[in-house]
This record gives sequence, structure tokens and C-alpha cells, in this order.
Amino acid sequence: MMKVFLLGLALLRVDSLMYPAVISPQDPTLLIGSSLTASCSVDAGSSLRAEDLYWTLNGRRLPAETYEVLNATTLSVTISSLNGSQQQSGDNLVCHSRDGGILAGSCLYIGLPPEKPTNISCWSKNMKDLTCKWAPGTEGETYLHTNYTLKYKLRWYGRDNTCQQYHTAGPYSCHIPKDLALFTPYEIWVEASNRLGVAVSEVVMLDIVDVVTTDPPSNVHVSRVGDLEDQLSVRWSAPPALKDFLFQAKYQIQYRVEDSSEWKQVVDNVGNQTSCRLAGLRPGTVYFVQVRCNPFGIYGSKKAGIWSDWSNPTAASTPRNGRATGVCEPKNGEHNNTLRRELKQFFGWMRKHGSSYGCANLSIKMYDQWRVSLQKSHKTRNQVGPIRR
Repeated sequence: MMKVFLLGLALLRVDSLMYPAVISPQDPTLLIGSSLTASCSVDAGSSLRAEDLYWTLNGRRLPAETYEVLNATTLSVTISSLNGSQQQSGDNLVCHSRDGGILAGSCLYIGLPPEKPTNISCWSKNMKDLTCKWAPGTEGETYLHTNYTLKYKLRWYGRDNTCQQYHTAGPYSCHIPKDLALFTPYEIWVEASNRLGVAVSEVVMLDIVDVVTTDPPSNVHVSRVGDLEDQLSVRWSAPPALKDFLFQAKYQIQYRVEDSSEWKQVVDNVGNQTSCRLAGLRPGTVYFVQVRCNPFGIYGSKKAGIWSDWSNPTAASTPRNGRATGVCEPKNGEHNNTLRRELKQFFGWMRKHGSSYGCANLSIKMYDQWRVSLQKSHKTRNQVGPIRR
């Protein structure tokens, strides 16, 4: 559509030399539902008359019953109950000569004034920056290009500052990378503006130390608890970026079995503890485990912290239990074939990914890593659409 209109403007320059014409009003801004009467006037010295003209809107010819001849050289059109602009650059209202030539054009900006932005929320990654996001109002769509500006200042003094890095955490977000003060409240608000007006959000007050989040816990390890068939031990390290700050931490652990996409959460709120034992698990099963952190009480803050992202999945398997009574064992040949096939796959993986290990370093951990890579390859082959988090 834009290419067509630009081509039309080029033709307009040529035609205007032969048949000068003017549309009034030029590039108006209108509310949805309103009406517009526009006029196209050709030069009195040209050979064109009002009866030689017609109108199009976004390339569609407008019906003749909406026209009115105002005088020998002027034709008007009335458009009622205008809908929102089809594109933020404006709808194209064009006056044509009888042979289709473009004589003049006008952009119609039809929409709504912005609504007051709502639901401002902010977080600081490791107390080094601040990111805020918001909602554009209850309706959101204005059909016009709408600018959103996040502003902030120290509560009791200082000048207004304007955030510069937009769309960093979604379409309605902004990132302040540095030069932030601690232990001093900030006032934060969002201004929305377009051709039909300005709307300002409520002011949010916060202290950086009250909205801290951090990187996921690092060095997550999952291992067996001796020969216990229903338990796994999980250990991790606290987020390194906060090692020099005085704070407590809450941790969440979630896990799932290899053949399921459903996660089960275990909440651990015991101070800065960095280990947990998962119990009640299924014997002989591969489990995937993730950990996340919520730092709170930084420098004595009374606010609840903000959860980090989840760590990357780490896998381990519980030991197999003894032979279950009443269960038929496979025939020796079938069992041997299955075992032989699995060993062949495992050693093939070892040759490809870990030739430096050697036979002396074979372990259950190596086997578990192979099972993780095997499951990932199965997921890749079976994936038929985007994965939603």
C-alpha cells in the first residue's frame, strides 16, 4: 500500500503541472465515528471541470452519491462514520481526473486519543539497572501512532529524566542501564501521546533495593542419594552477582520426569540454604531439575524480592529397584537385544562427545548425560510447532 501511495505521489507531481488541484482539509486528524467533508478544487484555467473528478479512499472508489458539485471547478465528498485508520501512516484520500490521473491527495488520521498507561512494574537486575514495563490502557489500540515515554526522578529533588532504551522487555518497556541511586525513592511514570492528545499514568514510587532480581542460581548439580531409589540430591551456588550484598534468599526447585512436560514445584524458604533433597520419586526414572532465586532483605529491605529466571535443566536418574513380583521378565533374547542396542547407542555417543573420557571414566553420570541428549534429540524430531514457555 505504501509503495502504491508513493507512486501516486510521484504521478501527482507530474499531473499537477498540467492540472493543479488542491484538497481541503489537508491531512486532518479525526475521531473514530466522526464525519468528514473534503473538497477538491482544480485550477480555473485548466480544461478540467468538477464533473471530470472522482474520489478514492485507500485505492477504493467512493460512490458518486457521496459527491457534491460546489462550483464549476470544485467537487466535494462526504464520508460518514469513519473507522480507525488502516495504517498508522494515515489513510489515503485521493482526488482523480476522469482518466484516473492523480490530481491531489490527503492523509486522514482517524483514531482515538491515548488512554492512561497502567500496571507499571519495574525490576533491577543485580542492583545495576532498572527495567520497567506497562500496559497501554484498557483498550490499547488507538489506530494512530502513539509514543510512550517513561520518565523518572528522585522523589524529593532532582529533575525529570527520560528513559532512552525502549522495547527491551516487550513492546511497552524501557531499560535504564546505569546512574541510579540506592536508598532513595524514585518517582516513575509513563506519558502516552498521539495526534489526538496526551495521557499520563499514575506515579509509581520505588526504591531500587526493593525491586531486585538476579541471575539464576549457578552450578546446579543433581545426584543420587546412595542407593535410595526414591530420592535425588540437588545442590547449587547462590547468584554470584549478589555475593557482596547482605541479603537472604528464597529458592524454588521444580522438576519433571523425562517423558512429561509437567513441572512440579518444591519451595524451600530456609535462609541461604543451597541444597535440597527430592523425595517420593519413581525408581529408575530420569528427572529434569531447575532452580530459581528470590533475593530479599537486601540491605534490610522489607519488600518481597522478584524471582529470577529458571536455571538451565539438569538431569539425573534414580536407581532402579529390585525385580517386582508378579511381573513377567522379557525373554533372554529380547532382553539381550534391547541391552545390546542401548549400549551401542551409548558408546556411539561417547565416541562423538567424550572420546577423551576413556573406559576408566565411565559412570552413571555419563549415562545420565547421554539420556538427556537422547531426550533432546527426540523432542527436536517430534516438535511440530513453537514451544510456549
